Amino acid sequence: MFDVGLGEMLLLVVLALVIFGDKLPQAAGQAGRMLRQLRQMANSAKADLQEGLGPEFKDFDVADLNPKTFVRKHLLEDHDDDVRPNGSGGLFDDEPSYATAAAGGLEYGERPPYDNEAT
Repeated sequence: MFDVGLGEMLLLVVLALVIFGDKLPQAAGQAGRMLRQLRQMANSAKADLQEGLGPEFKDFDVADLNPKTFVRKHLLEDHDDDVRPNGSGGLFDDEPSYATAAAGGLEYGERPPYDNEAT
């Protein structure tokens, strides 16, 4: 995350000692408390968001909204569970399965059953 070398780190420590002097421990403690409060606020906001979305989104993770994570999750991962047991592997659950239609007993050129009342 941070690309800080040993020399740069020493320079930062010397600058902190010069600027804060003997108040450096107090400043470090305040910074630690502030980070802890920010983390608690973020976790509270995440919990409130998940509670507000309801049980449909119980698996919702805020990190999924990051564009890199979204692309990796939805486009780059293999989804073996999308392939249907009959081997059709269609994108939608309601699309016709031509493999089952052929196995269902329709002969070539035979019309499928039609319900006039359904349309």
